[in-house]
Amino acid sequence: MTNNRETGTHRVLILGAGYAGMAAAIQLAARGKRREDVQVTLVNAQERFTERLRLHMSATGQRVAELSIPELLEGTGARFVRGWVTAVDADAKLVRIDDDRVLHYDTLVYGLGSVADTAAVPGVEDHAYTLNNVQDAELLADRLGRLGRGTVVVGGSGLTGVESAAEIAERYPELDVVLLGRQEPGAAMSPRPRAYLRAALARLGVRVLSEVEVVKVLPDAVELAGGELVAADAVLWTSGTRVSPLAAAAGLTVDERGRVVTDAALRSVSHLDVYAVGDAAAIRQGYGVMHGTCQGGMPTGVHAAVSIVRTLDGRRPKAFRFGYYHTPVSLGRHDAVVQFTHPDDSPRRVYLTGRMAARYKETVTASPWPTYGRMKKLPASGAFWPRGGRFTRVRGAR
Repeated sequence: MTNNRETGTHRVLILGAGYAGMAAAIQLAARGKRREDVQVTLVNAQERFTERLRLHMSATGQRVAELSIPELLEGTGARFVRGWVTAVDADAKLVRIDDDRVLHYDTLVYGLGSVADTAAVPGVEDHAYTLNNVQDAELLADRLGRLGRGTVVVGGSGLTGVESAAEIAERYPELDVVLLGRQEPGAAMSPRPRAYLRAALARLGVRVLSEVEVVKVLPDAVELAGGELVAADAVLWTSGTRVSPLAAAAGLTVDERGRVVTDAALRSVSHLDVYAVGDAAAIRQGYGVMHGTCQGGMPTGVHAAVSIVRTLDGRRPKAFRFGYYHTPVSLGRHDAVVQFTHPDDSPRRVYLTGRMAARYKETVTASPWPTYGRMKKLPASGAFWPRGGRFTRVRGAR
């Protein structure tokens, strides 16, 4: 790797302070404390860290901790820059922030993540709420708090849709909550936890419509493929995600969804000085391409940091290996279901339900913060991420 000719410093620029980007920044800064030739800069559009695992709580008016990115970075030596990334020039090795600022890099970590896909279905952009950030969640919370009575439609029966529908139904029992999706909620789970999930939704009064497709969102309803209208006083859209077009515009090789295609070490296959992490990356493992979750995002950030340090030390980066461990789903504040999985994310026979599962889910949701704290104090040989409430050493950290 080359350094900046003027200062002799290797500039690592990290775009996006989600779970993956934060892990990369803290891990890299912690491992580079003793060396003066590495400068770590983290860029994000806002100073508040978005706890995506708790957005369904914010959307129902519940108070959650306000986590400051500069405070999370405190003591690491990493620099924080607030601003919107508007362009990446992968050939000139520069990034434009808010159009009028330019940051140069020697190594780039691309972790701009994903947002709800509001473009695939007409009307979603204009008439539906999303859960991309805290501001989105607070807008929905304000709407729900003013509804009194009415119908809330949650579009998308994936995990975000299920958690949101359950949270809304529990918090606002006077509202009718309808969960729409192409698949049955919990479709990837084994039969018993899937049945428990469905029974929990029924107890909360959530009406589930499976194997349906929303073709249009109207100001007061959603239209299904068969022409049926489902009345809605508010629509929350959780079906599908999209990534920023910046990677494709920069000339990085991307897949059909616009995610950066990586090699085994998480480097862009077209630009080896660019690492891609989290939802922004198309990372292939033996079982297929990883899907975006905090569970997988943090390890990608850690691995990118470790790989950068190895390369700076003149060693080859090692291949990234990741296996899934669990699928925890909250069903309100005191209920949940946890499906333990094989590394390829297929369900095991083991699962948890009820209050024990809710406590487990809360442990998992809270686990990034002690993990980040441990990263700040890492010895040169350590690297950890949370796994089932425990800390697991990264294979090939050294």
